[in-house]
Amino acid sequence: MRLLQGKVGWGLLALLGLLFPFIAKNDYHLTVMSTAYIFALATVGLNLITGYTGQFNLAHSGFMAVGAYTVGILTVDHQWPFWWAFALSGFTAAALGFFVGIVSLRLRGHFFSIFTMCVGYIMYLVIEKWESLTHGTVGIIGIPAPGAIAGIAFDTPRTLYYLVFVFLVLGVWVISRIVRSLMGRTFVAIRNSEELAESLGINLMRNKLLAFMLSVFYAGMAGGLYAGFVRFLGPGIAGVENTFDMTMYMLIGGIGTLLGPLLGAISVPWLTQYLQFLQEYRFLVFGPILVLLVIFLPHGIVGTYMGWRARKAARATPALANTSASSASPAPGASLREGASHV
Repeated sequence: MRLLQGKVGWGLLALLGLLFPFIAKNDYHLTVMSTAYIFALATVGLNLITGYTGQFNLAHSGFMAVGAYTVGILTVDHQWPFWWAFALSGFTAAALGFFVGIVSLRLRGHFFSIFTMCVGYIMYLVIEKWESLTHGTVGIIGIPAPGAIAGIAFDTPRTLYYLVFVFLVLGVWVISRIVRSLMGRTFVAIRNSEELAESLGINLMRNKLLAFMLSVFYAGMAGGLYAGFVRFLGPGIAGVENTFDMTMYMLIGGIGTLLGPLLGAISVPWLTQYLQFLQEYRFLVFGPILVLLVIFLPHGIVGTYMGWRARKAARATPALANTSASSASPAPGASLREGASHV
């Protein structure tokens, strides 16, 4: 795990991502990994508002659906080019997030989560019932694939994989810049103590709203990629179970870390794929595994490892300080002996 720290570790992960199509046995594996990348991108956005700012948003899948349906409606019903519609997917979700955030972020803790869960359910009902706009339960069929860029056509599982991979890399890089900046430290201060942050002069509402809009922007962008990848949309994408899945990815990987959501979003879908032979009984295996992880690794895999490293460094620091002090100070009784020799 230590190897994954720093630029070298992230470079190795990027290299593995680039080489995966040459390792994958078939196109189905590429499809599974590409879908995992899309949800990883959305999970990274959820981690910004939940893991770094401390606001548990249960409407995240609804905003992902907003981005997906933005692409689907504009391309199928209004014949927009894919990339023009995709450019609006994240901004449409962020614009809606602005109005939702103004109301919901006045609440705190469980009240905020319950309110956003209700908002997510309203989004689901709007998508399901507004047939003239969203096509209702029939869904949107025939969404065009992403248009070619620099002569590269995205009409095969391999090229689509690399397209999603590039967006994931860029998304993680931007998030890493945000969380390591003054803005990111402000979000963490709000998570740790809103009262203390406010006493330091931090504008709580403005910063929480900014974090919320950035978070749902990622959800909308992931939804736009999802629409161009699967080329079919139904109301199910707005279901709260997708938000719970992304929350599970964060908890398993490590909430409030950069690597954790990626690790969870990529490993859990593969685990469920390998348990497909159990059919409906696979959750009898997966459920206890998740419970054990939550009990014994409450901060996730990455979070637990980082905590262990911090404790190890804390134990080593006093020992090192004591060693330095003992070497710098004279041994007990040395001054008396020196005085006696002078006499």
